[in-house]
Formats: sequence, structure tokens, C-alpha cells
Amino acid sequence: MTGNHTQTKFILLGITDSPYAQAPLFVLFLLIYIVTLVGNFGIIILVQVSPSLHTPMYFFLTHFAFTDICCSTVISPRMLADLLSEDKTISFTGCMMQFLTFAFFAAIECHLLAMMAYDRHVAICQPLLYVTIISSRVCWQLVASSYLFAFLSAIICTWCVFGGSFCGPNRIDHFFCDKVPVVKLVCSGTHSSEMLIFVFVTINVVGTSMVILLSYISIIRTVLRMCSAQSRARAFHTCASHLMAVSIFFGTGFFMYLQPSSSHRSLDKVASIFYTVATPMLNPFIYTLRNKEVKGALLKCGTRLFNHWQRARLVSCRT
Repeated sequence: MTGNHTQTKFILLGITDSPYAQAPLFVLFLLIYIVTLVGNFGIIILVQVSPSLHTPMYFFLTHFAFTDICCSTVISPRMLADLLSEDKTISFTGCMMQFLTFAFFAAIECHLLAMMAYDRHVAICQPLLYVTIISSRVCWQLVASSYLFAFLSAIICTWCVFGGSFCGPNRIDHFFCDKVPVVKLVCSGTHSSEMLIFVFVTINVVGTSMVILLSYISIIRTVLRMCSAQSRARAFHTCASHLMAVSIFFGTGFFMYLQPSSSHRSLDKVASIFYTVATPMLNPFIYTLRNKEVKGALLKCGTRLFNHWQRARLVSCRT
């Protein structure tokens, strides 16, 4: 996979070269990373301990929270270290593995968002067949197939990016080893590799977005045929959180990976920060603040913990 390269290490130029901005950015991104971990681990734990959330939708959501944790962890610790360090070098192997793992988890997120859209489609359009169509076995098969296909896609894309010859500059004008800035350093022909990457990105991003689009077209048609305005409002409300997550994730994804290399400009770093750092932090809030089921489960969980603490306090006072 490493190809015929001559570089043994790269230098990540990072977000900014201003020494005055690095310390405030470190504090900001550290807080974002902590909130990301707490929020997504919180969703995973909440779904596990709340029987009311043991449904296919929240099964997919726990995997989505897990991939958010992984995506953020692939990027944030290295970025935080570089903000405080003068030595911003990364080995060729380390750079390649960072790209591979990020591409793997990002591809999984695409498929999970498509699965969640299909789940909503079946729940609203075919409610009587929901338990049969979206069974526990089907859920595991869908998730396992998404992990497998994402892994194959990540392996091939990594080979395309790092399989060429790196015999020129070793400075990556980015804060992590992403496709666009790394390919710029390849001194061999990259057209065929870029086309192959484009194909796999299209399959993962455009293919899954088409599943989401078709699912919501069917949902809208079904909802508009409902007689009760309350039923229509309830159906749209169950999809609101997912639609927000889809808009944020695919919006930045289309901007970054489905435009020609010549079109990439300084806004790429801003978009990259948004989908690698900010989006994993926002997703737990999107799925809790706008979701009555999650808020209800969170309230019950908090009430149980409070009652348990009260009983433990009474016991300790008596003894």
C-alpha cells in the first residue's frame, strides 16, 4: 500500500501559524472534544440502560455515536498536540493510518444515516410490517455489511492516496492527513487514483444520500395522505433530528469531496473543522434536545439515580 515513496515523514502545517491564536484554539477544541466524548458516550449508555430505547432506530444511533467518538478521536488528540508543539511532524505510516481510520469511520456514518432513514421510512409507511422488516437480525446484518464495505472502501482509497511517489515537498497544508492536501504532494500521475477515489466517494456519499432522499420522498407522500394534522406533525417530528444530522454531515461532505481538486480553497480547513470536530459534538444535542423519547428516557434515568442517591443517603444517616 505504501507504494514507491521517498518521504518518511510529513509536516502538518495545522489550523494556524499564529502563536497568539494557538493557545485559545487549544482550549476551545479541547472543550469540544470533551463534550463530544461525554455526549456520545452518554447516548450509548442511555440506550443500553433504557428499555424504551431498545428499538432499531436507537440501535443504529448507538453505532452512530460510536463512530462519532472514533472520528473525533482520530483527529482531535493529534490536532490538540500540534497546537502546543513546535514539532508537527508525522510519519508516513502514521499519516496513512490516520487517513485510513478516518475514511473508514466516515464511510460507516454515511451508511448508518441511510439505515436510519430507511428505518423511519418503514416505521411511517409500513408500520404493520415494521417488526418483520426491521428485525434484530436485519439490523445486525445491515450494520455488519456497512462496516465491511466501509473497510474495503477505506483500504482502496488509502492505496490510491498513498500508493504514489512522494518525492517533492513534505508539508501538508492541513491539520490532519486528508485526501486533498496529501494528493497535492504526489509527484507521480494521480488522475486514475483520483477517479477511483471519486467513484468510491460517490458510492458512499451519493449512493447513501439517494437512499435517504428516496426514503423521505416516500415518507412525505405517506404523511401528506394522513387525515389528522396531529398525526402528520408527529410523523415529521420523529424525522426532524435525523434530517438535521443528514444536512450537516452530507452538506460538508459534498463540499469537501465532490468538487474538483482545482476548486479547493482556504475554506476547506473551516469545512474540515466543522465535519471532523464540530459535527460529532452537535449530534448528541440534535438527537436529545429534539427527541421526546430520549428526553423521557433521560428524565427517568435521572429520577432513578436521584432516588437511589436518596435511599443511600438515608441508609448512611441511620447507620
